[in-house]
Formats: sequence, C-alpha cells, structure tokens
Amino acid sequence: MEHKNIVATIYLKNGQAVKGMDNFEPMGWDVISLARLYNDSGIDKIIIFDLSEDDEEHEKNIQTIKNINRNVEIKVCAGGNISRFEDVKKFIYAGCLQVIVNGAKSNSMDIAREASDRFGKERILVSVANVDFVFKHQEEMQEHFHELLVLNTGVLTAIENITDVPYVVYFEECDYEKIIETLKRENVRGIAGSFINDPETDIMEIKSQLSAGGIKMDNFEPALKWADLKKNSDGMVPVIVQDYRTDEVLMLAYMNEEAFETTINIGKMTYYSRSRQELWIKGMTSGHIQYVKSLTADCDYDTILAKVSQIGAACHTGNGSCFFNEIVKKEYMEKNPLKVLEDVYAIILDRKANPKEGSYTNYLFDKGLDKILKKIGEEASEIIIVAKNPDSEDIKYEISDFMYHMMVLMAEKGVTWEEITQELSQR
Repeated sequence: MEHKNIVATIYLKNGQAVKGMDNFEPMGWDVISLARLYNDSGIDKIIIFDLSEDDEEHEKNIQTIKNINRNVEIKVCAGGNISRFEDVKKFIYAGCLQVIVNGAKSNSMDIAREASDRFGKERILVSVANVDFVFKHQEEMQEHFHELLVLNTGVLTAIENITDVPYVVYFEECDYEKIIETLKRENVRGIAGSFINDPETDIMEIKSQLSAGGIKMDNFEPALKWADLKKNSDGMVPVIVQDYRTDEVLMLAYMNEEAFETTINIGKMTYYSRSRQELWIKGMTSGHIQYVKSLTADCDYDTILAKVSQIGAACHTGNGSCFFNEIVKKEYMEKNPLKVLEDVYAIILDRKANPKEGSYTNYLFDKGLDKILKKIGEEASEIIIVAKNPDSEDIKYEISDFMYHMMVLMAEKGVTWEEITQELSQR
C-alpha cells in the first residue's frame, strides 16, 4: 500500500508567499526559506499557486518557482494563471514535476489534452471544487490526469462515483477523525490545508497521529532499534554528522536511547549533552536545526552516521563545521567528479563577476552568446571526430574542452549544476 501524502500549499504573489488564494497578507517568511522548511520538516509535496495579475508579475513568480525548485528535493506542482499550453511549459521548464490546471476554467481540458500528450499524464493535475468538470469530462479523466486536488470535502463520494482518478483533499482545519476517515478511502492520495501551511505546524507529529490511526505515512521506520546498537561505557553511541548535500563532516555528538528515539520521532537531530547531562535538540535555542535525511550504523554497530539538512551553522562558534582547526595538510588534486565540476564552474562565475585581463573565459563572455555557442558546436564536432578513431586518448581532452565551454554557457544563462543534476535524477 502506498503511503499517503502531506501536501503544503504556497500562494505566490509578486514573488512572495501570501496566506491564501484571496488573502494577500504576507506569510511573514521568505518564500525560499518557507519552501526549504517544508522540504525538511516532513512535507511530501508542495503545490504552488501563481496569483499573478499581469505578465510582469507572472514572470517574476516563474523565476521564484524556479528558485524554489533549486532549493528543494520533494515534488513541486504549480498552477494558477494557466490560460494556454505555453503556461504549462513555463512551469515544467521552471523545474516543476507536475502542473495543476483549474477545473473552473472553460479551456482547461483543451490545455490538459495537449499537455498530457506532450509531457505525459503523470505530470498533469486538475483542481476542482465541485463535480461539474469531472462529470463533463468523465470519459477523458483517466487519459489526461494523474491526480485531482479536491477543494470541497463534500463532493468526495460524488467524484468517486464518476472517476477512479486518485485525489488529494483540501481540509480547512485539522480534524484528525475526519482526516483519518478520508485517508482510508482507496482513491485518496493525501491531504492539504491551511493548517499544514503554517510554519509552526509539527508535520512529523501529524504523521505520527495519522500513523496511530492506521494510515500509512512516509515517516521514519527504523530498520535497527536502539537495542541493536553497541553502546560505549556511558551507555551512549557517538554520532558523526554530515551535510547531506555536500558530505561535509559537520560535527560529532552522542546519543542515549531517549535522544535516539526522539530523533526518529520528530525528524530533528537530538543528542545527549554529557556536560549538561540533558537531552539536546540541535537548534532549539539557536535555530540551527538539523533535519534528518538518513541514519546509518557502521559495521560494528557502535557509531551512527547522520546525514542532515543543516540550517545555519553546525558549530557553536558560528563556523559551518566544527572541524576547522587544521593539524596537518598535504596538497592533493581533487578527483571527486561533481566537486571538480563545481569548482571549475565557480571559477567561471568569478570571471564573469570579476573580469580578469587576458582571461579566455572573459573573452568568451565579452564576445557574447553567439561566440559561446559557436565554440560549443566546434567542440562537439571534435568529440565526434576523435570518437571515430579507435583507442583514441584524445577523446577525454575534447570532452573536457566541450564541458568547459558548456559551463561557460551555463554561467551565461544562469543554469547551475544543482539544476542539471536535479533534472538528470528525474529521468
């Protein structure tokens, strides 16, 4: 049985998060920080509604959505201000895995047909507040839609009598009894609601409550229990903490059983302070929370490796990592593929921001896009030529030249390696 989803909604007005479709009061959070919070706190999916009123505002919101997609790993679906197929393409090209059309608009089915044919129905959703759209297009629902967003809990049975397309339900308030009853319906994939959007809501607590009610949720179900781990003489287990994006080692701390169980239950790294002799939820005072991405035991079951999303600095000194006091160091050539690419790209970006006389990179930027594209074409041709030669060593040099020029193009167009790797991971 698939787990049920907790879906957060961001209403976007002038590039900022507001409180609702008809309530333009600011949420009080930077929208990227809000999206990151949803990403880290247990939300399974984000739906973004573009509330723009003109093309200029629409483009601003598109850029904001693109930035959101750069900063989160969970699914992002966007809708609002969709009047033609080109608007669907904009959301897809902004990095959204799915697009939601408005069932109240007369041309939504025409748009959905074209969009599902182009991108696949698994990327197309529709929002409905009544059964009119579903009833009118019941013969085509399965063909063109992956999911519905139902904005009125009173029409669920009627919708299920018309179509088998699964749906997410929007609740106005957190009523666990009603939510659990609804989530037990076979076609319900998840819930959304203003209480979920509240940054103060404990999403892991909601999941815990729903799990207790017999609903399968995507929360932490440990493969190992505390009893499976070997403790030190103090009855604790050391924890090595890494940034899940970069693998940088952030800190070393210790867990007792209560800290271990608390970490799993709330999804935030919790330790036992040996000096203060008390439980310690990282970031509860400083705000520098560590959201759990994974916990792994070593071969001897006596050490835990935690990969986390670190908010702010990991170290009490304000340093990003606790490990910064160098003892010895030997120069070496970096060979981590992505690290090398990111380092070269960083140099290219620096050249763009701070031109250097005699720099070939700056020569390309000065000549402009056409020159950059011409060089990419030339380097691609060189790859084809050398690849035809058996046992050619030259191919690695030509590919390197091509990738360098490709990164110049990325810098020119504002595309990051994170965006590229995210796109590749979705294929």
